[in-house]
This record gives sequence, structure tokens and C-alpha cells, in this order.
Amino acid sequence: MRSDDELVAAAKAGDPEAWRELYRAHAGRLVLWLETRASGLDDSPDDLAAESWLVAAQKIADFHGDSSEFAGWLFGIARNHAANARRRSGRRQAASAALQVDDHVVPGPESAHIGEEWVQSALRALPDRERDVVTCLEVLGLDVAATSEALGISAVAVRVARHRGLKKLRGSLSS
Repeated sequence: MRSDDELVAAAKAGDPEAWRELYRAHAGRLVLWLETRASGLDDSPDDLAAESWLVAAQKIADFHGDSSEFAGWLFGIARNHAANARRRSGRRQAASAALQVDDHVVPGPESAHIGEEWVQSALRALPDRERDVVTCLEVLGLDVAATSEALGISAVAVRVARHRGLKKLRGSLSS
């Protein structure tokens, strides 16, 4: 087992075993996170994750950091892919509406991972940023720095969104 810094350095050098270790460490959390964001998208979370890993492999030479920073960098790539997929889906839905095509909305797969119905409804009640921050920190176990990188916001904004989101969740539980 290598240290985190050695692992990233080996991946940058093209070591396939280092990539396997990075994949094992981050793939499950990445797909889970994408599943919570993928409601209403045409692309599956698995496809978005695969595209993110491909970009990470292509751009690893530009990455400067250790293994803990790698997670934030990877999640940031995935966030960009999800945003692009959301824009594509929006354009497709607009085109379908213009053609009067009857599309039905398919519920997202997050219910299989988040659990109880009350948790799902409580998280859905949060604003997007607060929901994303709470999901990254509390569900996926990312730290503030990785969450900041993944969501493209400052560490202070992450802390504020977490505080506000958890306060709203506590309020919803007491009512």
C-alpha cells in the first residue's frame, strides 16, 4: 500500500495499479454523488462518472496536489459533466415541447441510496447548494476542501451552506 502522495504521483506517471487504487477509493462515492444530482438527466450517473474518469486520465498531468485533493478535483470534473448533461437535457426537453412530444418524467435513482422517505423529502426541500453540500459532507464523507473543489465554491461558502442546510433539516425534524 502506497502513501497518498505516492499514489497520485504514480497515477501521473501512468501506473495502472495506482489508477486502480484511486478508482477503488473514489468510484463508488462519485457515482452515488452523481445519482443524487442526476434527476431529470438523459445521461446515466455511470456514464457521467465514466466520462469524468476519462477526463481525469487525460488531464492528470495538469493536476497538482495529493490524494485528498484528487477527490475534489475529480468531483469538480464530474460536476462540469453533470452541468453539461443538464444543459443538453434542457435543450432536448425544450425541443420535445416544441414538437409536442409527450415525455414522462422518470424519478431519479437516489431513493435506492439515500434511504428513508423522510430523508429524501427533507433533502429535496433544501436549496440546491445546501443539498449538494450536505450530501457531499454528510452522505459521501468528503471534507470541506474536496467539497469546495467539487462544487466550485469557496470553503467558506461550503461551511455556510452546511450550517444553513443542517439548521433547516433540524427545523424540519422538530416540526
